[in-house]
Amino acid sequence: MKLHELKKDQKSTSRKRVGRGISAGGGKTAGRGTKGQNSRSGHNIPRKFEGGQTPLIMRLHKLKGFKSHQDEVQVVTLDEISKNFKDKETVSVQSLLKKGMIKKGQPAKILNTGELKVAVKIADDVKTSKSVLEIVSSKSK
Repeated sequence: MKLHELKKDQKSTSRKRVGRGISAGGGKTAGRGTKGQNSRSGHNIPRKFEGGQTPLIMRLHKLKGFKSHQDEVQVVTLDEISKNFKDKETVSVQSLLKKGMIKKGQPAKILNTGELKVAVKIADDVKTSKSVLEIVSSKSK
C-alpha cells in the first residue's frame, strides 16, 4: 500500500460550516439560493402548507360522530340461560358457544335481565355483572 492509495474514512468527514464568510467556501447565501422563504433563517414549512391557499385537510368535509374501536359485547340474559341450561349445569364460554348463544371471537357478558329459573354454576371465564353473581349464588344454596 502506498500513500496515494489511502482513502479518507467517510465517518471522519465533518459537515461543511456554511455562512462563515466568502473565503470559507460557503459564504454569502450559504447554499440557500437568493431570496425566498427557504433562504431566511428559521424557515420550517409544514408539509401541509400550500402557499397560503386553504390546505386540502381543511377543504375536505368532516364526518359526523366517531367510530369506536372496542369490540361490541354480546349480551346473554338470565332468561336465555333459563331456557338453554338445565339444573346444576355449568355456564362457560364453551357451553355458550356449543348452544349457539354467542359467536366465537367476540366478548360476551351475562346481564341481569329477566329471571333465573334454574340453579346453574358460572365458570370463571365468563364475564358477569355483580347482580348476576348474587342471584346465582342465592339460587345454588
